[in-house]
Amino acid sequence: MRPKNAEIVEIVPETPTVRTLRFDLAFDAVPGQYLMVWVRGVDEVPMSISYKDGITVQLVGEATRAIFDLEVGDGLGLRGPLGNGFSLLGDSILLVGGGVGAAPLAFLGEAAKERGIEVTTILGVRCCGDLIFRERFRRIGELVITTDDGSLGICGRASAGLSCLNLQEFHQIYLCGPEPMMADVIGRCRGMETKIQASIDRYFKCGMGICGSCSIDPSGIRPCVEGPVIRADELVGTEFGRYKRGPSGRKK
Repeated sequence: MRPKNAEIVEIVPETPTVRTLRFDLAFDAVPGQYLMVWVRGVDEVPMSISYKDGITVQLVGEATRAIFDLEVGDGLGLRGPLGNGFSLLGDSILLVGGGVGAAPLAFLGEAAKERGIEVTTILGVRCCGDLIFRERFRRIGELVITTDDGSLGICGRASAGLSCLNLQEFHQIYLCGPEPMMADVIGRCRGMETKIQASIDRYFKCGMGICGSCSIDPSGIRPCVEGPVIRADELVGTEFGRYKRGPSGRKK
């Protein structure tokens, strides 16, 4: 699949290190799918879709630094949507997001609300200044906020918000964020693994399942094509949440 050129029509600063880019084209995407974003002359990197016409980018390296240097009117090459997205199931769902993992969940939550599904969200961030899309989630349904430093909401990681909810009321739980956070939530929801869908963020080189750099040991699941959304019962017993591989293939 060749990249399509997309012109940036709007840049929205969410936090000092997170920005949303809106484009002059929309994606026929299922929430949870991703794009391979070609930053010309720099690199091609995967990005979750946060709006039908936008992505939300966190400043973490060379490619995202180059994206932050772009202005309205500049272009990026976009390949996708790729992978398998979330499946909306049931009448009442719980979204659990950590950091910028809130971005694809906001897109999912809005799709759920349009279908009349009751949505509850837990957002976990390091501090109140890292929170994104607060009002967007409030328009979707009930919102629980946790912060590592206690500066807003419940003090603790995202999993700390589970204690104030009756998890049996939810027909499905959707996760996106750092792997340790998602593994923690899955571990606290034992017996519910078939009702949990997690969006996996790995090092994607090709986005086509060829290189195997994103594979999960020992199952061999390739999140770039068989994910990035994977049901929790397929992750139990794997290295998920314990380690993953970087550009060289070395465990980290």
